[in-house]
Amino acid sequence: MCRRFFVDRPVVGECARLEGSEAEHLIRVLRAKVDDEVVLFDGSGAEFPARVVTIGRSHAELRVLERSWVDRELSPPLVLAVALPKGDRQRWLVEKAVELGVAQLVPLVTKRGVAQPVDRALDRLRRAVVEASKQCGRNRLMEISSPQTLAECFAAAPLGCQRWLAHPCASAQPLRELLQQVTHDPLLAAVGPEGGFTDDEIAAAGPECQLVTLGPRILRIETVALAVASGVALLRQAVA
Repeated sequence: MCRRFFVDRPVVGECARLEGSEAEHLIRVLRAKVDDEVVLFDGSGAEFPARVVTIGRSHAELRVLERSWVDRELSPPLVLAVALPKGDRQRWLVEKAVELGVAQLVPLVTKRGVAQPVDRALDRLRRAVVEASKQCGRNRLMEISSPQTLAECFAAAPLGCQRWLAHPCASAQPLRELLQQVTHDPLLAAVGPEGGFTDDEIAAAGPECQLVTLGPRILRIETVALAVASGVALLRQAVA
């Protein structure tokens, strides 16, 4: 049973308040009582053991007992730039990316994309980030950025950032080999739509982009994205 709750404003001082869906979960689902203890987090990187003080119809007041800085993030950070798949596969991708420690997900606008990112869908995915963070224990929320083209995404990458682009072609390097070359720098990995990136999009990514392949089979968007994230996460956890 999840007893972690997200507070959508910075937790300062000794008091915190839960409202909306978080209060609903505490009051209606967990049937919390006064003096029950839970853990709060506000996305800052800290978590806050807290005790329920009062319970209203649609809110709860809690007393903060402690502030603990608990780091469960990948270091250095991993950014996934993904042409979103259709329907429920988007939420599944987001949930697993959060669990694997991805720092940021950039929805890509591509010529062959099957589900162009719109504000309403992105808001739903941001709510999924909160739910997944509650479950897996992350105290920082994975950022879902505004939609970008591949060229915009790569141009915005910080200096020294490794840049990977998943593209099954003869010149692409196998993922297992690239994982052996991961440096202690931020990593940006891009995954295209079901029809793949166009030649123009690949060219616009720039010469520093390393093409990567996961083998001869045709994989779904979310399979590629999470295979890359899993490999990097396991590697960086082992190093840490």
